[in-house]
Amino acid sequence: METKKIEEVIEEFDFAGELTECIPYGNGHINDTYRLTFRVGEKVNRYILQRMNKSIFTDPVGLMENISGVTSWLKKKILENGGDAERETLNIVNDRAGSPYLVDKEGEYWRAYLFIEDATCFEQVENDEDFYQSALAFGNFQRLLADYPADTLHETIRDFHTVKRFADFKKAVEEDACGRAADVQKEIQFVLEREQLAHTLVDLQDAGKLPLRVTHNDTKLNNIMIDNATHKGICVI
Repeated sequence: METKKIEEVIEEFDFAGELTECIPYGNGHINDTYRLTFRVGEKVNRYILQRMNKSIFTDPVGLMENISGVTSWLKKKILENGGDAERETLNIVNDRAGSPYLVDKEGEYWRAYLFIEDATCFEQVENDEDFYQSALAFGNFQRLLADYPADTLHETIRDFHTVKRFADFKKAVEEDACGRAADVQKEIQFVLEREQLAHTLVDLQDAGKLPLRVTHNDTKLNNIMIDNATHKGICVI
């Protein structure tokens, strides 16, 4: 993306100090992500800037309302528990108008967060402790959000986690657009034999036996920030 374009976007956010560095960051394949470094006297402040992919997230406003609500709730709970709210959840940086997102001249949507220092996202598991810490972090995330009013959240990707996904799978197998189904019959059969499992949670919720709760729905290792000093999971992203 053009440097001038990014600089124009940066100017619209409430960042403190003088910009000294802007580099592409991470290896995510959905949003465009940059790490910004600002200097205020002898102090260095860093931020994450992202252009949201509105082809995937067609309701970026609803998405940011979800993130704002959830992170505000988490900050309150973290502080009540004596934790560090700047490290244990995402912290949104508003634009200069006080909005948690920015719409640029081309209609693209941008957001920014405080950069969490001295922490790492791992792409691959290095030992059993990595699994353990990721499980603890996701479990803590769910615990803190157990009483969040989940019915206020927007469905930002419609039908993404519903039985429609299984119907889409069966349709893709039937159409076999790329001619590869014959090579994976064993795997296809494995999935088809478990079709009823795809209905379990939805059926329980429809029957009133499963309460509506906030979930992360992308519980993988690189969505956990691991503290470099303690090697403990500190933040779900």
